[in-house]
Amino acid sequence: MASIPNSRTLAFLALKNIYQKKAYTDIALNRAIKSVGKSIAISQPERSFACELVYGTLRRQRTLDALIDLLGKKKANQQHPDLRIILHLGLYQLRYLDRIPSSAAVNTSVELAKENSIAKLGGVVNGLLRGYIRQAELGDPLKLPADPIARLGILHSFPDWMVEIWLEQLPIEEVDRLLAWFNQSPKLDLRVNILKITIAEVETAFKARGVAVTRIPGVPQGLRLESAGAITDLPGYKQGWWVIQDSSAQLVSHLLDPQPGETIIDACAAPGGKTTHIAELMGDKGRIIACDRDAKRLHKVRENAARLELRSIKIQVEDSRDVENFIGVADRVLLDAPCSGLGTLHKRPDIRWRKTLESVEELFPLQQELLEQAATWVKPKGVLVYATCTLNLSENEKIVKSFLENYPNWSIQSPPNMMPKNLAMSNGWIKVYPHLEDMDGFFMVRLVRDR
Repeated sequence: MASIPNSRTLAFLALKNIYQKKAYTDIALNRAIKSVGKSIAISQPERSFACELVYGTLRRQRTLDALIDLLGKKKANQQHPDLRIILHLGLYQLRYLDRIPSSAAVNTSVELAKENSIAKLGGVVNGLLRGYIRQAELGDPLKLPADPIARLGILHSFPDWMVEIWLEQLPIEEVDRLLAWFNQSPKLDLRVNILKITIAEVETAFKARGVAVTRIPGVPQGLRLESAGAITDLPGYKQGWWVIQDSSAQLVSHLLDPQPGETIIDACAAPGGKTTHIAELMGDKGRIIACDRDAKRLHKVRENAARLELRSIKIQVEDSRDVENFIGVADRVLLDAPCSGLGTLHKRPDIRWRKTLESVEELFPLQQELLEQAATWVKPKGVLVYATCTLNLSENEKIVKSFLENYPNWSIQSPPNMMPKNLAMSNGWIKVYPHLEDMDGFFMVRLVRDR
């Protein structure tokens, strides 16, 4: 395989694992790197380009299939499985990567076919990709249907049911912008540990290393990296100066507004980004119970707390639906509920093809049950924050409305003054739309127990 640039070989092997064996993206990439790396030295730029090809192709899967349907003699789902992957890689480069010469995209794709036991189909690869190039000189080869849902779904590469979920909440022009935002490469946000260092000092250390960072408006501890490299090699990682956390996730702990000396329960704590943020906001003074049923994922909470040198966190392996000894003990509870993750599709493009409407609907009873149970842990006049990293009325607004109807001793409380005012809806909850705020999609609401 040495005749093909290593990045395309890596991308092909990873996508083969993802498409045909349902492997997770990061695992498939690591396997491909290990496999190819046994016989060929792989440079960091090659790894980076392979990642770009894999994640980009996954994001654009439906659009690429639509192009194959239009240009090929067979529909995409009738093509040889390996051929479909190679066509996806070639079309992705031709359509979305202007810096790649068309000849390189075509020739390396033909070589991939030859090197992967489908040499007889090299002519199909060459013909279809060159057909795309010819048509692109006259206009966009992609033909879109009149139906607005299918049109958006094919153009931006999303299943129709997801498009319908967002059209329930936003005008079609806004959904168009939202979907376009989800197709960009994700940015990397940090949360500075203010118990150890100031945000200005971290900025100075990064800039001295030649790493560009910018502050994030409305997020007091947030910094955004322009480019990173190996995270563990960045200034202050080992010293616990910062932790990776998206800016919208940082807002959740500010909405909770924990105070020194309080008892806080984080109901679904792993991997611990919000748990450790709560400890920082409390000055590491008080008691934080980090609860999760997954012992392996709780290990990450323990690791992060140790690196950040936070001592107020107590880790407890529990299914939050079954805990009885927490009743009435907490000043504040955070429930970052299991959800469909539809606010993080730029980071996890495979979600759009793994999730189904039915699998999302299965979450509703779990979310309702967790909210009702977590509410029993709160003292009178105490606070509960319900949050998800999804943008779905059925997982957010409808869950909260149902809870408030069934439990009249609870009500929505206005966000603290430090929260960005533009995010608060008229009914009290906060919704972060990625295309408006340039951060992960999130829903959060602050509830108070009146008696």
